[in-house]
Amino acid sequence: MGGIRDVGLDGASAGRAPAGARPEGCSVRFERGAFRIADARHLAAEYLAMPGDGRARALSDSVVQAVQLVVSELVTNAVKYGSGPVELSLVLEADVVIVTVRDGDTTLPSPRPANPDRVGQHGLEIVLALCQDVDIRREPAGKRITARIATHC
Repeated sequence: MGGIRDVGLDGASAGRAPAGARPEGCSVRFERGAFRIADARHLAAEYLAMPGDGRARALSDSVVQAVQLVVSELVTNAVKYGSGPVELSLVLEADVVIVTVRDGDTTLPSPRPANPDRVGQHGLEIVLALCQDVDIRREPAGKRITARIATHC
């Protein structure tokens, strides 16, 4: 299971890549309620399916599915509990996919003790189980959550 650290990346920005190659990263900013969670999962799958420079093989289905689930949980939490616009950024490095979600609420999420009787509110538990680590950071205008998913399961 991954851990939480109170340090993080400065975020990912969209990059330009040669035709037919995956950009360095992709990022989308949207108003809460104006973007479906399914759109976020689809964006992640499309970005990870793009050809990558120097990558010997495609990412496994299990890695893509893990990234989609992390994206879904983090964006859902930002939409449900956050405020202001939400930003989703994805970056694929050699051995890790970095998912960053920002929103305008400064309240930091914290993991809850496992409770099989609790209905809902398991999103952060799921994210922690799928990731190498998760960074949660308060920013001047909200918060940023950065999750790192290994590309080799």
